[in-house]
Amino acid sequence: MSMKQLSFYKTKRTHVAIMRQSLGVLEKIIFGEKTIETRWYKNRSQPWDAIEPGDVVYFKNAGEPVTAQATIGVVRQFEDLTPAKIRAILEEYADRIGIDPGNIDDFCQRHRDKKYCLLIFLQNPLAVKPFEINKTGFGNQTAWLVIDNIDKIKKTTVTQPKLLGRKQ
Repeated sequence: MSMKQLSFYKTKRTHVAIMRQSLGVLEKIIFGEKTIETRWYKNRSQPWDAIEPGDVVYFKNAGEPVTAQATIGVVRQFEDLTPAKIRAILEEYADRIGIDPGNIDDFCQRHRDKKYCLLIFLQNPLAVKPFEINKTGFGNQTAWLVIDNIDKIKKTTVTQPKLLGRKQ
């Protein structure tokens, strides 16, 4: 059996993506308006080489409970980025990433020093009953967790916050 065939039997991982509330992307994910999550790095960081189709990712804004999840469809990894490569990625995927085409220049400027990019294509996004997680052992500034099972870090359920400006 080849390595490719073996990977089919491998246990899928679970991820928690921690978002900046100021970017307002969590609602866009839940409502299917943002179908690609991106991660831009100077150095390889989680979930580089640790995420694959079929994995589940939970989403939360920093300082808030987990409120959404999606299944991973496709993962694309880019390395040795240059400003030109960053621009090409954004011009191709901006609408699915949730970037207004008029903001591509600003985004390119902010990310000009990044050398790595992950495009994580999301499928079947949905709101989940809110719950807190325990990040102990992952580091305070960690923005992406890779775990075997969400129950290992799940703390409590909480009352679901209302999504601003949206009917539920």
